[in-house]
Amino acid sequence: MTVPFLARNDVRLFLTSGTILFVELLLIRWIPANVRYIGFFSNFLLIASFLGIGLGILVGRRWHHVQIALFPILLFFVVGLVIRAQLNVQVQSEDELFFGLTDASRRAAETNFLVLPLVVVLVTGVMAALALPLGPLLKSMPPLRAYAIDIGGSMAGIAGFTLLSAAGTGPVAWFAIVAVLFALLLLGTRVTAWAGLAAAAMILAVFAVNVQATPAEKWSPYYRITTYVAGDGKTHINVNGIPHQALHPVGTAKEEFYDQIYRWFPERTYERVLVVGAGSGSDVALALARGAGHVDAVEIDPAIQQLGIEQHPDRPYQDPRVTRVVNDGRAFLRGTDARYDLVVFALPDSLTLVSTTANVRLESFLFTEEAFVSVRDHLSDDGVFVLYNYYREEWLIAKLSRMLEATFGAPPLLQTYDAQKATLAAGPAVTALGGGSPPGDTVDAVPEVGAPDPRPASDDWPFLYLRTPFVADYYLLALGLILAGAAAAVALGARATGTSVRRFSPHFFVLGIAFLLLETRSLVSFSLLFGTTWLVNALAFFAILASVLLAILINARWPIRRPWPFYVGLFVALGLAFLLPPESLLFEPAWLRYVVAAALAFAPVFFANLVFSYSFRDTRTADMAFASNLLGAMVGGAMEYLALITGYQALLVVVALLYALAYLFATRFRRLADRDLAEGRSERDESAAPAPSRRPLPPEPA
Repeated sequence: MTVPFLARNDVRLFLTSGTILFVELLLIRWIPANVRYIGFFSNFLLIASFLGIGLGILVGRRWHHVQIALFPILLFFVVGLVIRAQLNVQVQSEDELFFGLTDASRRAAETNFLVLPLVVVLVTGVMAALALPLGPLLKSMPPLRAYAIDIGGSMAGIAGFTLLSAAGTGPVAWFAIVAVLFALLLLGTRVTAWAGLAAAAMILAVFAVNVQATPAEKWSPYYRITTYVAGDGKTHINVNGIPHQALHPVGTAKEEFYDQIYRWFPERTYERVLVVGAGSGSDVALALARGAGHVDAVEIDPAIQQLGIEQHPDRPYQDPRVTRVVNDGRAFLRGTDARYDLVVFALPDSLTLVSTTANVRLESFLFTEEAFVSVRDHLSDDGVFVLYNYYREEWLIAKLSRMLEATFGAPPLLQTYDAQKATLAAGPAVTALGGGSPPGDTVDAVPEVGAPDPRPASDDWPFLYLRTPFVADYYLLALGLILAGAAAAVALGARATGTSVRRFSPHFFVLGIAFLLLETRSLVSFSLLFGTTWLVNALAFFAILASVLLAILINARWPIRRPWPFYVGLFVALGLAFLLPPESLLFEPAWLRYVVAAALAFAPVFFANLVFSYSFRDTRTADMAFASNLLGAMVGGAMEYLALITGYQALLVVVALLYALAYLFATRFRRLADRDLAEGRSERDESAAPAPSRRPLPPEPA
């Protein structure tokens, strides 16, 4: 009998994997846009996704059929709660900064500290429900074939969401596509009351998101952007519900720091100006009004720049003296040989992480010692580098001052306005003063902050907003709650499904930890080398999945009997990556930098995938091996916080140790590696199980 196309297991696995990845990306984008300040913790959502998928595979060994109704019902519950409850994450720390937090919100921190764990639980539940049929699908065909189809579906999910982001679509389109994908997954199953309930819940979720949307709302690849006109008549921009920018004409800004550099050097004009973080254009308009001959306006967010083009009262972006650039500031500096009389870092602070796997913010690589050297190399012989912001803490002002002095060989000019705002300036024009005062306005002394001494940010430790290397207690508390909850959930799931603890694979678990850390370090490296933009991150992640497919092809086409060649290649690649850190690859031409960087960054990833696909090829418990690997990735997401202490280069040492442990599991302690199952030395019920079949799964029961 011919099996309908959409009922075939390979097609269902492809659709399920693609839908899982699409929903994961949707939640990681949509929830931070509606829950204030959770953009600083989006890596927690990734941890929750891994946990949910792993639990779904575990529980799906017995109850995969309930996914028909459970996923859309849970998704509708999450949509309703996020929209109606107005959840907000608050944090309070004297040694770490989160831009956008007001004094009032800091005082309210203790009233809603459970919001982050609550969101993690919600995401875990949604992803677990969606992944319930994944385990039986993985077991229905040879492991490598199943893994290749799963990766192909994941790549399709990434590509689809990336294209939607590039097109500027919003959540209504995203949720509608999820509804279509889920409808496709229902084809080939029985039409039941549960299916009707699922369809109704999915439609209601899309309707609720549509009701929330407003005509003034725009979606960039980074934020949900809304605008409003305040009582002062100025247009203000909010991102993810947080005040971010104002479009004010020249001379009407309340912040003193905008024209501080012109008060220090009142008789000077700047022929060629670079504004990094140009935003909606107010800093560009001021530079033009002060006589700039040409301005390169660099802004990472295309939607915010477009708002400036359409709505700024001074129309700075329409001026023929302005060149508009949508790019990461560090990447722009690396790609130009222009020299500037004035370089301005114009409040380039973000309210989100650039990657869900790392604690790197959009502007992290702008404020490192190496970045300041790059600015120095682009200044003219009497150029000036100025940066200003609401720095909030004296230790941050002192940290920046010391970094500028180390780069330019002279103390910077500093002007503080209150406990929060400050302007700093350095460069040849400041060095020429010989430590004296500028011709115009006065300067302030660098604040004495005492111990602990702020650590300078570097490309390896790009944490400007940390005073010293440490992991804050709220991170540790949240991670502890998540890991404890995960352990309890796995134990309950195993007991409820009658799954023996012996089927859990420590080998695949360790591989999951190691690969997540390796992937994180690779993505951070590419963010440094090619820009901390959403597109670079998406392309790098897509390339990682492509390397997985290549590793699967090699293991399927040329099966190697022993794993040691793969491990040798992996350790050699890790050693080279450790000896040649990313900052040593910042050379020209760009095409050669790309080739060398890609080889060094992806060689360890490729060999790591060869290691995994070798082990996965011979497993007879593909679902449990996959679940163990995902749960390990969840732990790897938690261990990524080690970088806050060690920096990202040191993660390679941790990765090497983990892969050494995985090798021991695979070759010396075989009962911990699932290899005994492949060779028939498993529990009695496992040895009696039939070999994997390519037949379709039976229809879902009513």
